Amino acid sequence: MTAIRTEHLTHTYSAGTPFEKVAVEDVSIAIEEGEYVGVIGHTGSGKSTLIQHLNALLAPTSGKVYLGEEDLWADKSRLRAFRFQVGLVFQYPEYQLFGETVYGDIAFGPTNMGLSQEEIDTRVRQAARFVGLSDEKLQKSPFELSGGQKRRVAIAGVLAMDPKVLILDEPTAGLDPKGRDKILGEIREYHQEKKNTVLLVSHSMEDIAKNATMALVMNHSRLFCYDRVEEVFGRAAELDRMGLAVPQVSRVFLELGRRGVDIDPRVYTVEAAAEQISAKMAERRAAQ
Repeated sequence: MTAIRTEHLTHTYSAGTPFEKVAVEDVSIAIEEGEYVGVIGHTGSGKSTLIQHLNALLAPTSGKVYLGEEDLWADKSRLRAFRFQVGLVFQYPEYQLFGETVYGDIAFGPTNMGLSQEEIDTRVRQAARFVGLSDEKLQKSPFELSGGQKRRVAIAGVLAMDPKVLILDEPTAGLDPKGRDKILGEIREYHQEKKNTVLLVSHSMEDIAKNATMALVMNHSRLFCYDRVEEVFGRAAELDRMGLAVPQVSRVFLELGRRGVDIDPRVYTVEAAAEQISAKMAERRAAQ
């Protein structure tokens, strides 16, 4: 079943002025429930504008956006409810923290949903567990925490609303490798347990390769492709020409193909590369 989709979505900033710019042009996609989608594109490709349409922060200049079978903009009185169902974590979300305690910050969204105090407490503690925050941390001021912990508090505040679709815009920006891996691991565990739809916007092809099942590629305001991750990274030469840094292992296999090696270029993880090389070596030994 489709979780969220767009039909001929176009968005133009400053329409009718000398500063007019088409940021998203004629994009039609259908994202199925439970998918983990990596959203890729160079700076200015339109990916940030696209994701802001998915929870109705931006209205289409033309085209439609559907959550399930409901048109987001058919009834504006429903927009608030839609935004609870499509959670969007902005880049550097810790700058939006304001609560006196971590608990209060995480509880803000569920409280605005009109839930009972019991349900709010359950959601806060579950969201905190997903991002690795102890009960002790819940009683602290968020401003006493480290940068990585603040980031996890902000993410937990969106998780606590239990959205059908979770969108994260560069959630690991500015973090060290250890902090990045921790947050991506927590998001992966959340997806595996909740089975919700997740969209991860990232400049790191390695992060997309390790976590996503589908990849959505934007290029110059248009949808370049939306397909299984292995199929997308199998087009490494095209991605490279677009200025996107494909995973290093994909570059190696692309070059092997160019040199005439009979090998499947749709490799994007070290594990898959090792399996394919082992298989080729076994074939060679059997032929000797």
